[in-house]
Amino acid sequence: MSKLTGWWKHRGSAAKVELYTRWSFHSFVLLEILGFGLPALASSGDRGPTGASGGLFLLVCAHAVLIGFLTSRALDWITGGRERPVRLVVAVVVTTVAFWLVALSLVRAGRIESPTALVLVSGVSCFGSGSVVLSLRKVRHMRYVPPATAVSLGAAVFAFGLPASEVLGYAVGVLLSSGFMGIAYGFSGWLLNTVHELDRARELQARLAVAEERLRFGRDLHDVMGRNLAVIALKSELAVQLARRGRPEAVDQMIEVQRIARESQREVRDVVRGYREADLAVELEGARGVLAAAGMECRVEVAAGAGGPLPSEVQSALGWVVREATTNVLRHGDARSCLIRLSLDGVSGAVTLLVENDGAPEAPTGPPGSGLAGLRERLAAVEGTLLAGPAEGGRFRLRAEVPGQRTRQVEVGA
Repeated sequence: MSKLTGWWKHRGSAAKVELYTRWSFHSFVLLEILGFGLPALASSGDRGPTGASGGLFLLVCAHAVLIGFLTSRALDWITGGRERPVRLVVAVVVTTVAFWLVALSLVRAGRIESPTALVLVSGVSCFGSGSVVLSLRKVRHMRYVPPATAVSLGAAVFAFGLPASEVLGYAVGVLLSSGFMGIAYGFSGWLLNTVHELDRARELQARLAVAEERLRFGRDLHDVMGRNLAVIALKSELAVQLARRGRPEAVDQMIEVQRIARESQREVRDVVRGYREADLAVELEGARGVLAAAGMECRVEVAAGAGGPLPSEVQSALGWVVREATTNVLRHGDARSCLIRLSLDGVSGAVTLLVENDGAPEAPTGPPGSGLAGLRERLAAVEGTLLAGPAEGGRFRLRAEVPGQRTRQVEVGA
């Protein structure tokens, strides 16, 4: 069963909306042929299908196929995959007008009745107007399509010498049907474009989170090294000047330079250690905030006893698990909810960290990355283990466990 539904379940929100929209429009091809092509074939009434009604049927089929191609290319254009399908728009307009002329000629010749022609013309026109609307970007341009279609048809009916009442009936009928389909097509295009923009914004947000962390590290390193390097440069220059004059104070200045250089080394190590040794409490709150900002429901649970003190090396390893898991949730899959649970076994003292989210594919979509391998190395340093993979219900579960931790060093807050 999972193989039958996996093609849909493993798609992102944008891909689902696009697939649904495409196949809805593709079904309109069959709908137009069945709803208006077959009535056109039988439009000669009791006399049976004639060459004229057969020609109308073929025109409807050609029009429906062109509509299918145009909507497909227009959706590609909306999602940024192709250029605007201008030639197909022209082809649809020409085919629609050709159908009008043939239908009105048959009405004028008494081959088909005017009410039947009105239904056929309105049906073909509404699909044509909708596909043209889908190929436009701005609403102020879209809203002119139904009135322009109605006015053009009214002028054609008037040119064929039909009564004024029929001119008005054709124009109003096409205006209403084209307006309805124009709204449906235009809203579908707007929805698809909006969903793709949100998907791109979500990916950009994940990249910005990584960039922000790099900027923070660079800022901390600059704050530590900027002043010390400036002092080292100044004292070195002073020592050079004193040495050239044969002053003994040059030795004192170089000793001071040596002291500042060693102090700078220590401070840099502290900055790097703070970056490499993630604080578990900070990472838990950070994961909650980042995932919530990305529109996901994130629940962080710290079971009774797990919020107590943990060794710094264990806290750092588990903090990195939270950080890497959060990054994976943002970058991969289409998660709507995420659970992060920290628990402590009261008997063995084992610490377990569980990160579980929905919307993840059951099978990897590409080659394995180095993130999980790095986490396993960090956990191995504290005799911990890491298990990651798909779980029941289309969820992805990451479980890190560190055995027997009883040392009281660092407090971990919920």
